[in-house]
Amino acid sequence: MRTEILGRTGVTVSRIALGTMMLGAWGNKDHAECERLVHTALDAGVNLVDTADMYSAGESEEIVGRALKRRRDDVVLATKVHFPMGTDPNRRGNSRRWIRQAVEGSLRRLDTDRIDLYQIHRPDPTTDIDETLSVLSDLVREGKVLAIGCSDFAAEEIVAAQWTAKERGHIGFHTEQPPYSVFMRGIERGVLPTAQRHGMGVLTWSPLASGWLTGRYRKQNGLELNDFRKDFIAHKFDQSLPGNVRKYEVVEELAVLAEEAGLTLTHLALAFALSHPAVTSAIIGPRTVEQLTDLLAAADLVLDDAVLDRIDALVPPGTDLNPADADHTPIHLTDATLRRRRG
Repeated sequence: MRTEILGRTGVTVSRIALGTMMLGAWGNKDHAECERLVHTALDAGVNLVDTADMYSAGESEEIVGRALKRRRDDVVLATKVHFPMGTDPNRRGNSRRWIRQAVEGSLRRLDTDRIDLYQIHRPDPTTDIDETLSVLSDLVREGKVLAIGCSDFAAEEIVAAQWTAKERGHIGFHTEQPPYSVFMRGIERGVLPTAQRHGMGVLTWSPLASGWLTGRYRKQNGLELNDFRKDFIAHKFDQSLPGNVRKYEVVEELAVLAEEAGLTLTHLALAFALSHPAVTSAIIGPRTVEQLTDLLAAADLVLDDAVLDRIDALVPPGTDLNPADADHTPIHLTDATLRRRRG
């Protein structure tokens, strides 16, 4: 398993990270198999494990905590905070009040005394970034958190956070975690160059584009979606959106390209996600040990320029095939009152 230094932290991480969103109610409900999956990844050389408090309402963190019970010091453990953890409006977001509570909950569920990388899962327009960085810096100084990161931040939000950290004497974000795949290349325009400029590690997620790049969804087969895809990410499959229709066409062309290159479509997709020099690790999210084993077989693949050029021709650099796939849209685009002058 190839490794790389995580930004400027000095910490060595595997180029493939284990994402655990599918461990628990959202995916695999068999806890014993989930723990076996974690151990299989570690045995293969994966040392970065990523989870979040909101994954199956904390169940994923609990599974990870049990799996790492005797291997904690061998793992770079990452989790996240932001999304609702209950109906109380104060049990969500990026406020000092909530982060203080949330980190204790994550530490308890993970059964650990520290979190190696604590990430802000999404920007919070209701909370000043100064407030968020202040409490995160306190947690680092207390030793409960060793490094901090953000996820799905736009380039300008990353810059604002780093400027605030410098001006206010806070610790700046060490990492960014954006979606990145052949279908989702928008971060190549601003996020990846910005992260490089600030010396940040980049942990990309969804290299298989929510399953599209496994070859599972082909036009002749139709769409058979599981509950998670129907309930949480239906917009990524909605056939009324031209970008989703285009996905069928690109999958067919990528399948041909993969065959000519002697690869499976899955391996081609994962190798692409690791090909950008700004990317530290690509997070995979297998539901079963079998899926994990298949993905790990692509860990050391390197695509040549000819293959990458053909991918560029199918989905131009900096392009999101379906713009609606974005999991975070800045509030100034969704709230019309913020872009219309009154009086």
